[in-house]
Amino acid sequence: MWIGLDLGTQSVRALTVSDMGDVLGQSSQRLTSRREGPRHEQDPEDWWRAVVFVCRAALADLPASAVRGVAVDGTSGTVLLCNSSGKALTPGIMYDDMRAKDEARRANEAGAAVWASLGYRMQPSWALPKLLWLLRQHPSVIPGARLIHQNDFINRRFSGHEVPSDSSNALKSGYDLIGEAWPHDVLDALGVPESVLPPVVRSGTQLGTVCAEAAEETGIPAGTPIIAGMTDGCAAQIGAGALEVGNWNSVLGTTLVLKGVTGELIRDPAGVMYSHRSPDGNWLPGGASSTGAAVLAKQFPGSNLDALSAQAAEREPASIIAYPLVSRGERFPFLAPDAEGFLLGDPVDEIDLYAALLQGVAFIERLCFDYLDILGAPIGGELTLTGGAARSRYWCQLRADILRQPIRLLENAEPALGMAILAASVGRRVSDVAREMVRVREAIEPRRDRIGRFHESYLRLVEELARRGWLPPAVFEHAKRRAVLER
Repeated sequence: MWIGLDLGTQSVRALTVSDMGDVLGQSSQRLTSRREGPRHEQDPEDWWRAVVFVCRAALADLPASAVRGVAVDGTSGTVLLCNSSGKALTPGIMYDDMRAKDEARRANEAGAAVWASLGYRMQPSWALPKLLWLLRQHPSVIPGARLIHQNDFINRRFSGHEVPSDSSNALKSGYDLIGEAWPHDVLDALGVPESVLPPVVRSGTQLGTVCAEAAEETGIPAGTPIIAGMTDGCAAQIGAGALEVGNWNSVLGTTLVLKGVTGELIRDPAGVMYSHRSPDGNWLPGGASSTGAAVLAKQFPGSNLDALSAQAAEREPASIIAYPLVSRGERFPFLAPDAEGFLLGDPVDEIDLYAALLQGVAFIERLCFDYLDILGAPIGGELTLTGGAARSRYWCQLRADILRQPIRLLENAEPALGMAILAASVGRRVSDVAREMVRVREAIEPRRDRIGRFHESYLRLVEELARRGWLPPAVFEHAKRRAVLER
């Protein structure tokens, strides 16, 4: 058996999984956040208490002696400072905490050449700006302090001693994934003491074993291997089995996230996409759009969405065009801080509006793939749909039609499953283990008689995005050419 742990924003989740991908035990425990304006913090001790609870529950009535490994993912960019004994010196500064805007500017000025070589720019929510902010806010703790990421804190408790960070979580802390080293010249210029930086190993490397104290608390046997994990987004990608070059996982929940696999690093001049490194050695590019299913919760609170979807199937295409954006600003497939959602036309009724919103999200998803194509990313492999919206059979069919591509739906694609797969992959390719443990629930083919119905609506939307100055002209022209060629 293998244990995967997912440290999320709202909860910690554990899965106990067999070699063949059967979920034998599972549990979750809620977490509490402290939010105020740009501030978002959690108590790291709460993470450990939740881990203890879910591990014991996920192993209940199972032979714990059969556990062969454990791996932990964490929210990307969540960090804190600890002392040499593993005691938290600061709160956990969460992935979406935005207090480090000035520090992000400094980091981009000092490390422009390095970040450009890696294909991204530092953002206020990333870990390196947060580290600079922490060092400025807590100068008295710097002697003996160590930067650790959210899952490092848990791995430290599991092992009973200091452990390296994984390269996936270290990316947003400034770790150079090409040279596989900290860019010390840049960090020195920013005033980051070398002693603060942890050693880093590739995800999938054994960090140590579960110590006696952690075994007594969690129920995981002492001596169980602890495997270096990844960010929650990468964990979800592993759980989806999207690990071969050209494969993509589209996660549609509150927002839309695309993650894929390339053999070479793809650099995005606009900085809206960046790449992690796979344990297998490939690159994992991805981007997150601000559009997504949140627009349905806003426009149709408390409604029977399955019933609305059945009626929306008769409105292909809708009479109006929708750019379904709930909050201000877009991140992918274009960067537009001032972008706002809009409708082109007036809906005939609520079904027309609902259909337009479903189609609009799928149009943005298609535009994401057009953007990936212009960057040179391979997009011809398998496409897996996960996230809450994958429960809607109609929306999945609609997305297959608009994307003009077959899609796969899975029995389970949780990040915790991805970590169980990673734990089982020591000495093997993660992609090979994923093929054994990831189970496809259904494959959906695009309906050939429906594909052409959305051509004009898609072009109207991308033309309007370009007219408003949000979508770069080159991306607009490329999307038009692809639409004409594949009509």
